[in-house]
Amino acid sequence: MTLGLIGQAAGMFAVTNVDDLVLLAVFFGQAAGRRGEAEVVAGQFLGFAAILAVSVAGALGAGLLPGGFVRWLGVLPILLGLRAAWRAWRTEDGETASAAGVLGIALVCFANGGDNVGVYVPAFAASGAAGPAGYVVVFLVGLAVWCVAGRFLATRPAVARVLARWGHVVLPVVLVALGVSILAGVF
Repeated sequence: MTLGLIGQAAGMFAVTNVDDLVLLAVFFGQAAGRRGEAEVVAGQFLGFAAILAVSVAGALGAGLLPGGFVRWLGVLPILLGLRAAWRAWRTEDGETASAAGVLGIALVCFANGGDNVGVYVPAFAASGAAGPAGYVVVFLVGLAVWCVAGRFLATRPAVARVLARWGHVVLPVVLVALGVSILAGVF
C-alpha cells in the first residue's frame, strides 16, 4: 500500500462520508440516556461493512470489463453528484434520519451509502488487484475516526449545525470532481 493510495483513500472516505458524520452526531445525540453509544458504533460498522462488500463485489465484476472501460465508470460519481445536488436543492432544511438500535442504524448507514458504492466501485476497479484491500483498511480506520468525531460533535451543537448546513453543498461538488478524476485516469 503506497502513501498515495492511503491519501486517496483517506480523502475519498472523508468526502463521501460527510453526510455520515452528521448522521453519527445525530445518532450519538439520541443515544444519550436511551441506548448505548456502542449500538451506534456497531450499527455504523455493520452498515458500512455491507457497503464495502457490495463495492468490492462490484469492483471485481468491473474487472471483467474490457481495458479502458473502467475509467468510464467515473460517470457514476458525476451522476451521483448531480443527484445529490438535486436532492439537496429539493430537501427541506432540518430533515433528519431516525433509527432504533444497531440494525436501524446499520440500515440507515447502508441506505445512505448508495453514493458511496457508486464512487467506490470505479475507484476500487481502477486501483488494481491490491487496491481494494488498501482502501478497505483505510476506510475502516476512517470509520473509527468518524465515530469518535461524531460523538465529539454530538456534544457541540454549534458545530453539528454548521455541518448539517453545509455538508449537502460539499458532497455534490466532491462527487463530480471525483468522477472527473476517474474519467481522466487519476484513479
